[in-house]
Amino acid sequence: MSSRTGSSGGKTRAGKFELGRTLGEGNFAKVKLAWNVETGENVAIKILDKDKILKHKMIRQASKGRLKEDEARKYFQQLICAVDYCHSRGVCHRDLKPENLLLDANGVLKVSDFGLSALPQQLREDGLLHTTCGTPNYVAPEVIHNKGYDGTKADLWSCGVILFVLMAGYLPFEDTNIMSLYKKIFKADFTCPPWFSSSAKKIIKRILDPNPATRITIAEVIENDWFKKGYVPPRFKQADVSLDDVDAIFSESADSQNFVDERREEAPVAVAPMAMNAFELISTSKGLNLGSLFEKQMGLVKRETRFTSKCPANEIISKIEQTATPLGFDVRKNNYKLKLQGEKSGRKGHLSVSTEIFEVAPSICMVELRKSGGDTLEFHKFYKNLSTGLKDVVWKAEPIDEETNGAAASR
Repeated sequence: MSSRTGSSGGKTRAGKFELGRTLGEGNFAKVKLAWNVETGENVAIKILDKDKILKHKMIRQASKGRLKEDEARKYFQQLICAVDYCHSRGVCHRDLKPENLLLDANGVLKVSDFGLSALPQQLREDGLLHTTCGTPNYVAPEVIHNKGYDGTKADLWSCGVILFVLMAGYLPFEDTNIMSLYKKIFKADFTCPPWFSSSAKKIIKRILDPNPATRITIAEVIENDWFKKGYVPPRFKQADVSLDDVDAIFSESADSQNFVDERREEAPVAVAPMAMNAFELISTSKGLNLGSLFEKQMGLVKRETRFTSKCPANEIISKIEQTATPLGFDVRKNNYKLKLQGEKSGRKGHLSVSTEIFEVAPSICMVELRKSGGDTLEFHKFYKNLSTGLKDVVWKAEPIDEETNGAAASR
C-alpha cells in the first residue's frame, strides 16, 4: 500500500482508512482491521514490509519471467497430483495461484494457504459450493456467476491459469477494469503465445473451457500425452490401519492353492457372527456416543464406517453381495467376513473394502466396512451407492440428536 500514513489522536491512518487490530501476520506482511472514516465501512488491509521484500530479493523472484516448457510441465505435474490428492479427501482449495505454491530445498512443489478451502460439509443440497472467493485473475467463470459450482472443476481452471503463467510469464486474463476482466474470463478470451507447443496449447484450452460441463477433468489431464511426458506417479503411504484379522483369512485361502497338505484340518465353519460385548461396542464409538453407531442415514465417510441392522447375518451378507456385484466388485466370503474388490482401477489402484459382521444383541447386528486399499473418496462414493441398495437392511433408528444425524462413525 503506497498511500501516506499518519497518526491522529493515537490512531494510525492510511489515507481515508483508520487502522485497528492485527488480524493476521506473515513473513512479509500484516493484515489489519480498518474502517473507512468517510463511510464507516469495515475492511481488511494488507500491509507489506518493503524492506523485508527487498532484503529477501522477492522482487527479483517475481520478475524472473517464463519457464521452459519441460520445467513448467514438471511443476504442473506436481501441482495436479497435490490438488488431486486434496480432492480425493473431499477438500477444494479455491485460491490456487503462484503465490500459494512453495518449493522446498529439493525443488518439490508444495501447496499452501488453505484459508479459503472448502470441505464436503459446506456443500449445499444441490451438491455445489456457493461462496464466491479466490483471486479474480485465477478464478473460474462459474464461481463468478454465483449460481453454484463444483469446487474440483474450479480448482482445475486455476491450475490451467497457473500453467499458462509459468510458460508465458504473464496472465491469460488481465484488465484494469474488474468487469472487463470478468467478461474475458466468461468467454475464455485469451491467446497462447507463439512459443507454446501445439500440444501445450491444446491442453490449456481444454482446461480453460468456460463451460465446466465440458471442461477436461483431472483424471483426463493425467492421461494426456503432453502431461505424461516424464511423469512419475506419486506413491502414497498406506494408512496405519490393522486389517490382519480380515486379510489373513483371504490370504490363507489364496495361498492354499499352491500346495497340498493331507494332514491339514479344515477351519471350522462359523455358525454365527462374532459376538461383541458392551465394552467393545462402546469403544468403537468416539466420545462414548452411541448415536453414530445407529445412524439414520449414511453421510460423510472416512476410512471406515458401520451401520446396524435387525436382519439376520446371512441375509445381510446376501444383500451386500447382491448390491456390490453390479457396482463392479468381486465379493469373497469367509464365514461372516467379506472382501469386496473393485474390478476397475481408480485414482490409487483398485478399491478394496473389508467387511465384518458382529452380533451386538440377539436381534441386532453391526456391520463394519473398512477401506483396505484404494482411494478414500472412491470408498465414500461406493459406500453411498451401496447404502442405496441396502436401504431395506439398515436399521433406520432415530439419531440421539441433530448433530449425529447422517454422520457416519469413523476413526
